Amino acid sequence: MSAGTKPLNCSTAIVKILENHGVTHVFGVPGAKIDSLFVALKHSSIKLVLCRHEQNAAFMAAAFGRLTGRVGVCVATSGPGVTNLTTGLATATSEGDPVLAIGGEVSIDDRLKKTHQSLDSTTLMKSVTKYSAEVLSPNQVAEILGNAIRTAESGRPGAAFISLPKNIGLADFPLEINPDCARKIAMGPGAQTAITDALDVLNSSQRPIAILGMQSSESAYAQSLIEFLGKTGIPYISTFQGAGAWVERQGGSTYAGRIGLFRNQPADKLLDLADAVITIGYDPIEYDPAIWNQDNKRPIISVDVIPPDQDNALCPIAEVIGDIGASLNALAANAKLTIDANFLQTAKSAFGEVQATIAEGASMNGFPVQPLRLIQEIQKQITPDTHVALDVGSNYIWTNRYCAADHARQLLVSNGQQTLGVSVPWAMSLSMLYPNDRVLSISGDGGFLFTATELETAVRLGLRFVHVIWDSHSYDMVAFQEEAHYGETAGVQLGNYDAVKFAESFGCEGYSVTSPDQLPELFKKAFAAQVPVIIHVPVDYSLNERLMQGVIQSFIS
Repeated sequence: MSAGTKPLNCSTAIVKILENHGVTHVFGVPGAKIDSLFVALKHSSIKLVLCRHEQNAAFMAAAFGRLTGRVGVCVATSGPGVTNLTTGLATATSEGDPVLAIGGEVSIDDRLKKTHQSLDSTTLMKSVTKYSAEVLSPNQVAEILGNAIRTAESGRPGAAFISLPKNIGLADFPLEINPDCARKIAMGPGAQTAITDALDVLNSSQRPIAILGMQSSESAYAQSLIEFLGKTGIPYISTFQGAGAWVERQGGSTYAGRIGLFRNQPADKLLDLADAVITIGYDPIEYDPAIWNQDNKRPIISVDVIPPDQDNALCPIAEVIGDIGASLNALAANAKLTIDANFLQTAKSAFGEVQATIAEGASMNGFPVQPLRLIQEIQKQITPDTHVALDVGSNYIWTNRYCAADHARQLLVSNGQQTLGVSVPWAMSLSMLYPNDRVLSISGDGGFLFTATELETAVRLGLRFVHVIWDSHSYDMVAFQEEAHYGETAGVQLGNYDAVKFAESFGCEGYSVTSPDQLPELFKKAFAAQVPVIIHVPVDYSLNERLMQGVIQSFIS
């Protein structure tokens, strides 16, 4: 829409502004307090995705945000519609996903009455978003919407929330829409003084290590990351959501594996040997510094878009705050490191240990299927044109530790809030974003049913993906940690359900595995299907004790 043209009402104005910001999809559930926005969307270029639950709408919006770098948008009506968004918004904010949520509200005249679905939603949302505001006048619409989007997309991205009273949505929009307000602000590298301080530490170290956190996995930083690690020779390790093995494959650096949750991986041992640490796009929510850096006096460098919070176990000597790619380029230009050969060999050996563990799966032919055998079969499916959505549970630990990706953000994971139920909604977003690629999602039997009703939405939209259920009839990630801490379990046993009939009842295809040898052929058939496919795999988690083997300090998730 050109400047100077006035839309009919504020809801139409909101939609036009979203179009200016490049929004292509909006996810939501309708209701009387927000229906004017749904009508406006009907007459726009934006595709409205009608969901089965507002939480899932927020999950889908977050996946769009994570993968495009622009706000994913979700919409819900007042009261319980808004409260149902909170888990998705908390997850997005914790994990750096730009999301804009718009919630309906009763008309302003009724805001302080105990009327149907009245709720102080902006206060509710302050604890789970970066920005929360209510529109109280048509004159505020463009300002509040613009500030919400800018806040959601800038710095470490996260969620923003706007409360839209019904009468404001219906009111005439009195202003002109300025398309220039949709510009994104470019950042440069960190301050030169910080870059100099960081180089002093790196150039004088002999055993430096890089920790790649969640924001390092943004595709915009990929080339800079590859070149920085390749030029400096610094070995690197990755959090579950950070850039992983693909950096080594594309740039000749040295990858030592993943860290996270429990301090017992080969990468953790290498981290303990380091005399300097550079964190890149790392957020402490991914892997608590008190676990990996307690009582360690070595210097730490932070390369990020925002300064890290002060932490007794994480106090960087240099903070290079700016565009991560530009900062890495500036560091690489003047880095002159001489890295201890034994340390480099230890780094290579660390990932060798990981690969040796994966190789064990080839001889695991029992049934129910062992996790390492299932990981082997899944890894074969992860081609460069395959996108993976991973849920939370024991499957999340096994897959994160032992499945490698081919490119940035190929594998989506909830590593901040560790939110159950994200895999199916995320798989749907992946199918919308990459309709010609393969989409694979993974969950336990518990997490699957959190959001599985969206299979109807997926079939209605003509989406395609393959979903693998790791079935233990339990909340197993909780169970094995309870067993390790208390010697017994409580509140973890679940019943059984027929995943094949469940899938078929929604118009999907379903298969149940009775031998691991069936998996290759089932995957081939599933990826050729024209509808979502559920592959049900009974899993033997008896080896889960290995996930916590040797752990001294841990926590229950």
